[in-house]
Amino acid sequence: MLTSTVIRCVKQQTGAEVHFLTKSAFAPTLLHNPYVDRLWTIDRDLGEVAGALRTEGFTHLIDLHGNLRTLLLKRQLTTSALLRGRRPPRTSTFDKLNLRKFLLTRFGIDRMPRRHIVDRYLAAAAPLGVTNDGGGLDYFIGPGEAVEAPAYPFVAFVIGAAHATKCLEEDQLREICTRLTVPVVLLGGPAEAELGERLRTAGPHVHNGCGAYSLNGSADLVRQAAAVITHDTGLMHVAAAFRRPIVSVWGNTVPALGMYPYLPEGPDYRIAEVNGLACRPCSKIGYASCPQGHFRCMREQDLPAIARAALLAVEA
Repeated sequence: MLTSTVIRCVKQQTGAEVHFLTKSAFAPTLLHNPYVDRLWTIDRDLGEVAGALRTEGFTHLIDLHGNLRTLLLKRQLTTSALLRGRRPPRTSTFDKLNLRKFLLTRFGIDRMPRRHIVDRYLAAAAPLGVTNDGGGLDYFIGPGEAVEAPAYPFVAFVIGAAHATKCLEEDQLREICTRLTVPVVLLGGPAEAELGERLRTAGPHVHNGCGAYSLNGSADLVRQAAAVITHDTGLMHVAAAFRRPIVSVWGNTVPALGMYPYLPEGPDYRIAEVNGLACRPCSKIGYASCPQGHFRCMREQDLPAIARAALLAVEA
């Protein structure tokens, strides 16, 4: 989702034929993107498509992952072009700033640029003359994937995340649901389905959509929501793509890592975080449990303020 700005800008500003390679699990986020001419997917290993990619004759490679696997793939495609008597593709690579992330998460030394990761992705496309068009993120939902949402205003509450240290605890989620005086649709994957059922008892206004929809179905509910409460997770970026008012709740990660909601035309979001903790951020990703055991970054969240911010967005 965060690469969608690069895809659009490259396509519109260069007219190039754009191919995109990602894991099969992430394919729905780009399956209907009109700026992608061909979507390549793998299940586990780049070897699944490396042979076919070598026959394409790419002129440019933009590496937005910057890891060992993509380095090896770039070398393979370059070598293949030379062996076939072709000009090797020009390559440019996203700078992951791993050292700066390490300094921040390990020692609390913040040398991160005050620059969103989307703008850093765009820097990898700059050698093609590509610049930021200011259009933010894109998200496209295909025919037949739309979900019929309530006709009245509702809050979409994204209760899950990839790591537990990014998530509010169950009693906190329940309290926010109780404080929300408008309909609430809980969103998450199958892993959150049982939690969603327990939270549904917080009141008749709470509806459990966890595990009930595809990724794009959940994205469509986010699109239709009057406001979105979300952890630092994928549907937060979907909400930004659809310009929904966002209350973004942060635990062990911090916005300084550059992955806060991307709304270049002006922020319509509120960051909820517990500042002043020496242990935060403890990771650039997350853990199954708090390394310190106290989990203050979530347990000290201002729950009334989170609910109030969402309600104010609904009323706006």
